[in-house]
Amino acid sequence: MGRRLAFVPTMGFLHEGHLSLLRLGRGKADDLILSIFVNPAQFGANEDLSTYPRSLERDLEMAEKEGVDIVFVPTENDLYPENYQTYVELETLPAHLCGLSRPVFFRGIATVVTQLFNIIKPHIAVFGEKDFQQLAIIRQMVEDLKFNVEIIGGPIIRESDGLAMSSRNAYLNDYMRPAALSLSRILAKSQELVKSGVVDVSRIEAQARDGFSVFPEIIVDYISICDPLTLDAVEVVEGRTLMALAVSLNKIRLIDNVILEP
Repeated sequence: MGRRLAFVPTMGFLHEGHLSLLRLGRGKADDLILSIFVNPAQFGANEDLSTYPRSLERDLEMAEKEGVDIVFVPTENDLYPENYQTYVELETLPAHLCGLSRPVFFRGIATVVTQLFNIIKPHIAVFGEKDFQQLAIIRQMVEDLKFNVEIIGGPIIRESDGLAMSSRNAYLNDYMRPAALSLSRILAKSQELVKSGVVDVSRIEAQARDGFSVFPEIIVDYISICDPLTLDAVEVVEGRTLMALAVSLNKIRLIDNVILEP
């Protein structure tokens, strides 16, 4: 029997959230591979592809400390050479949440992950639950395309003040911090409401909008309370239900989510 290989795909600029995924992978396999690739196919027009934070030397140092065996750093030409024509698309899961305002996003993710799986051939791949829709799409794609890869979700890792860790947090200055923290605080308040017996989605969404309204610099992309498997909206929180948020804060995109349970 061969050695088991765990794989963590990233766009680099590693933080504790990424490191937690590496540790999950390390605990379940003999060898650990990290990829670093800022995937142009998942960025739309006027998004932050050119300014997305990068620091390869720092990433390599962090990977070494975590005991990563191989770091795969392909170039754009390696994955999308001249005359590249093939993309992977799902039909329904991308038509929710982030996919509504970022129409090429999940096509780009599904395509690059398919390529990386075919190149690396891992037994296990680890993705973060902060990108809940991405994780759902990868799981569906693996099932549909019969990839022999076990997909593992790693829990959201938060900074000391509750902000979900993200490479884009590097864009935030001190002035923006209170507004950025509104996401995790709204999610925590929503959990409290549900535990107190409030299961009407319209009431939960209303308090979320009130929470965001305090910060005029925030533009809400979506407040979604939905089935965690299909991502279809629900009207009442009856069982495990996903609450997902996405906002733009001075053009910085922030997302967060939590599972609500009555």
